[in-house]
Parts: sequence; C-alpha cells; structure tokens
Amino acid sequence: MKLGAFSASLSVKDLKTSKQFYQTLGFHVFAGDMEKNYLIMKNGNALIGLFQGMFENNILTFNPGWDENANKVEAFDDVRIIQKELKEHNIKLENEADENTSGPASIVLFDPDGNTILIDQHV
Repeated sequence: MKLGAFSASLSVKDLKTSKQFYQTLGFHVFAGDMEKNYLIMKNGNALIGLFQGMFENNILTFNPGWDENANKVEAFDDVRIIQKELKEHNIKLENEADENTSGPASIVLFDPDGNTILIDQHV
C-alpha cells in the first residue's frame, strides 16, 4: 500500500507563535495562508501542517499521488484502493471516499490508540 507523502498536522493555539518556533527548528513556510489560519512547513523531507482552530487533535496525514514537494507522482495507490484494502482487513473507517468517483477524495480512520489518520488525495 502506497500512502504517499507524510506530514503531521498539528492543532496549534497561536499560528504566529508556532510558525516562529518551527522556523527556529529550521522549517520554512512551504504553503498555506496565515489569513486562513494554516501553514505547511518544510525542513528537508519533513513536513508539518500548522492549523489554528480547524480541528481539536493532531492528525497523521498521508497524501496519495504526491511526493513531499506536492508534486504529482506517476504511480500511486488511489485512496479508494487503499480504502478497499483497509476494509478487507476489517479496519473501521470514520469517513469514507465515494467508491463511484475518481480524483480528489479522503478517508479518516483511527489507530488502536485513538490517533487520527487522514488519507487525503488531492489529485
């Protein structure tokens, strides 16, 4: 199963303060918009999303079809294929993608410890 680019999506209290903190750790703004309360930051291949007021807990995020630079990759497992395989392994999905569509879609599941996993396909 190819899940695509990985990032940690962090729920932050103050976007400006978090941005400054992660810049001190060597991250730079890669995408996002302060006015829309989110930034995607990058340090080498490491990606973190900083989200203020959008969700309660931190999320492990995977992007099928993208590399760590948000470039489309040729070969990837569509989110619907991943969904089908997870269901075959009796993994409960919190949100599902419509299997009758193609292109962008997402699914949400929880790991055994309650951590949220978002598989979010943009292509």
